[in-house]
Amino acid sequence: MKTKIKTISLLTGTLLVAEMLFAAGSPVGDVVGKLTVGYQGWFACSNDLSPLTTKWKHWVTNSALSPRPSNVHFDLYPDVREYTTTYQTGFANLGNGSPAKLFSSYDTQVINKHVEWMQTYGIDTIALQRFGSTLTDTNTKAFKDGIATKIKNAAQTYGRKFFIMYDISDWTNFQTEMKTDWTNTITGTLALTNSSAYAKQNGKPVVCIWGIGCDGRPGNNTSWNDVINFMKGKNCYVIMGVKRTWATNTISCYTNGNMISPWSVSGFTNNAGADSYATQMGTERTTCNNRGQDFLPVVWPGFSWANWNPDSAQNKTPRYHGDFMWRQFYNVRNQNIPSVYVAMFDEYDEGTAIAKAAENSSMKPTDKWFLTLDADGTACSSDFYLRLTGDGAQMVKSNATKVTTHPTPHTVASGTTVTFYSVGAHDGYVDESSETSNIGGTNSATANTGTALRAGDTGAKKQRKSIVSFDTSSLPDACTITAATLKLKRGGGIGTPTSLGSLCADIKNAAAGFGTSLNLENTDFEAAATASAVATLSYPATTNAWSTGSLNSSGLSAVNKTGHTQFKVRFATDDDNDTADDYLGFYSGENASTTNKPVLEVTYQ
Repeated sequence: MKTKIKTISLLTGTLLVAEMLFAAGSPVGDVVGKLTVGYQGWFACSNDLSPLTTKWKHWVTNSALSPRPSNVHFDLYPDVREYTTTYQTGFANLGNGSPAKLFSSYDTQVINKHVEWMQTYGIDTIALQRFGSTLTDTNTKAFKDGIATKIKNAAQTYGRKFFIMYDISDWTNFQTEMKTDWTNTITGTLALTNSSAYAKQNGKPVVCIWGIGCDGRPGNNTSWNDVINFMKGKNCYVIMGVKRTWATNTISCYTNGNMISPWSVSGFTNNAGADSYATQMGTERTTCNNRGQDFLPVVWPGFSWANWNPDSAQNKTPRYHGDFMWRQFYNVRNQNIPSVYVAMFDEYDEGTAIAKAAENSSMKPTDKWFLTLDADGTACSSDFYLRLTGDGAQMVKSNATKVTTHPTPHTVASGTTVTFYSVGAHDGYVDESSETSNIGGTNSATANTGTALRAGDTGAKKQRKSIVSFDTSSLPDACTITAATLKLKRGGGIGTPTSLGSLCADIKNAAAGFGTSLNLENTDFEAAATASAVATLSYPATTNAWSTGSLNSSGLSAVNKTGHTQFKVRFATDDDNDTADDYLGFYSGENASTTNKPVLEVTYQ
């Protein structure tokens, strides 16, 4: 290996950046030189409209019953505040008094939010798990195919890469069925590899086969070699997921794939064990280099599965508030390995998830033990492990200085930011009954086009106002809201609405919104606001541009922590008397694409 050190002068000092020039192995692609995260996408809930016939999946041991203290299959409680749809459980309320709810992986907004987080926190590539043993069930296959399509779309939207990771656990017929699935579904009906977001390494689509040579997994050297050769025959770059002690085995197929990724989860329990494994990683990486293969070590935050394995200790492998995971990142960098795989993004079952999770007892049910991020005595924000992963990625990729102590603050002074999407059933616009009446005359509540919301005037000189509604009840009752931003995406418009002055928003936090109910009513037009002109929105000059406005102090104090928050969006001038339609059109919550819906971002402490 050759290492060049560049010194880059910055305004704040000097940063040493190591440019790794590897004598063996592949150049940087979508896996080599990147951080990949494993993604399960396997949670389902009753009434989530997924193809599954079972009501609940992976949250429970008995899928016919809702999650409850006696029916639990996960240890780490998720933070669900940023999901627009959640599902009631049989648990008692959370410690903060909020209902105990969970999310479904099948909801498009959930996957979009997860991939958005990946973009925000610097995760490059998604390894989408595909458990082949379940594909023979038509409904389960439809569920997994749906998840794959949603991941593809989200990866395209948020600029991430993804690939299929087959898991052969319990898949006795993998030798034939994997080939069929790849041909007929992955590259056939789903056409995933045609996506610009599908990961490629060395110009080839990436696929991983996990479980090769692993204890308790089916197959032998002949069948493993067969599926590896099949994928290579399809011009794929093949990653082999193997057991941690793979290097001591004489299995010839280990020399056949393009990359080796040993599974280290639960292989050690503390930093001393991680350091011992680091020496093994260095040796194995050298072995791979000598054979022209790439090496992908696995890093993980901690482990716990006590709720569904009663003989196991709670918090079996503590996270030590990030120190344990950072030590593994450090060891990967210290061994000059440029790539890393994080296990896992959304594995709440075994407590290895880095996705947002309950910070403390206020965010978990009061009638059941669950792992929370403060379990080791240090308060951590719900996104701490996402931020830690992003910092680890930068260090592994030699974009940040190698340090033994993580630089990631456990909490952020700016508070927690959550995103709410508007409730389409309550969105719409109301036209004035006549030019000078100042009361509503007609309304439109059901459109899902780019002009479903309208602000401006009509050719009859009537003012036009829009109502946008958000369910903000998941905000903690005792929190202090420090910032909030209203965002509307322009979908059309007509005339010259710039003649109407500034675009502003009034706010209402009553249980029934502006009117007598949350549903759109003509009287919403003239109904009094809790506070007027709480935000001035930017003017979106083109279609698909965003109009955004930050709430002032009156607006922040009016955000409803126990119900819905509604906004009335209008121009400062009621009409310009030119007898022509002048209005901006925006998408409403009725639009099918989450990327178009109105957004309310709230930051609180």
